[in-house]
Amino acid sequence: MLAFGSGDVAYLALSVFLVLVALGIAWVCWKLGETLGRLSAFIRGTQAEVLPVVSKVGTTVDHVNAQMEKVDRMTDSAVDAVQNMDIAVRTVSSAITSPVRKVSGLTAGISYGFADFKVNRSWASAKAAARAAAREREKELTEELREAE
Repeated sequence: MLAFGSGDVAYLALSVFLVLVALGIAWVCWKLGETLGRLSAFIRGTQAEVLPVVSKVGTTVDHVNAQMEKVDRMTDSAVDAVQNMDIAVRTVSSAITSPVRKVSGLTAGISYGFADFKVNRSWASAKAAARAAAREREKELTEELREAE
């Protein structure tokens, strides 16, 4: 009959162990292949969903940049309009202030001239007082207008 020795039993046990290990490794490889297949499908799906979103975001950024350029042009136009308005206001202001200064000086001169004439009864003295008062009032008004700016 067949005679089994202890060496044969050890070889048989080792063979069974190696077959079981091979089956275990095959099962792990199978599961790993399934997992990698699902991961690959997930990546393809994510790629299919993310790329259109990235494209839309790029288009949106382009539209936002175009609108920002329009806003930049509008603010530049507004600044130019304000500067032109400032120039116009300064021109009108200087055109108006010069006659107002002269009229104010004239009224002050007349007032001081009459007051001096009442006191001194001299046309020359009244005339000098009127000129001095007119110059002083024009100077004061010029300083007041300068401080108001």
